[in-house]
Amino acid sequence: MTVETTPQDDDFPDDRPSKTQIKRQMHALVDLGKDLIELPDSQLRQLPLPDALYDAIKLAQRTSSREALRRQTHYVGKLMRQVDAEAIRTQLDIWKNGSRAETAALHRIEALRDRLLEDDESLTELLRDHPSADIQHLRTLIREGRKEAKRNAALLPGQEPQRKHYRALFQALKSLESEA
Repeated sequence: MTVETTPQDDDFPDDRPSKTQIKRQMHALVDLGKDLIELPDSQLRQLPLPDALYDAIKLAQRTSSREALRRQTHYVGKLMRQVDAEAIRTQLDIWKNGSRAETAALHRIEALRDRLLEDDESLTELLRDHPSADIQHLRTLIREGRKEAKRNAALLPGQEPQRKHYRALFQALKSLESEA
């Protein structure tokens, strides 16, 4: 006597997403569409958008009726299913927050500026790394930045500190780094 086994539901897992997951994804695409509707045309043109989606976004930007805008926003979300949403999210994040590499570079420049204002050895290291730098200009900015820091330390509470040379030194270092 042979016993035939019937496949159980557990033997074949359902790989399809649940209704809740699908709804969550659709809402995320609608939210991304809302972000796109708020962008200026110059940034929209930089994104890899199909013509139909671009036209739908432009129409939503011109729509003044609240209900019509809601419907158009959902239509934009529906069209978003056809594009690479992650690439668009990544680009929006870069525009909003800047890239991590840019942020790290700015932090390095800020730290270098602070070191230059504290001691002269940092200037020697900087000139070794950037021999074409305008040493006279950098020394002037550092000297004026140090004077500015001393004046700011003597300010009374509530008085606004001066940051002109502090910022100018940062900009000089930033342009020096971009040349390298």
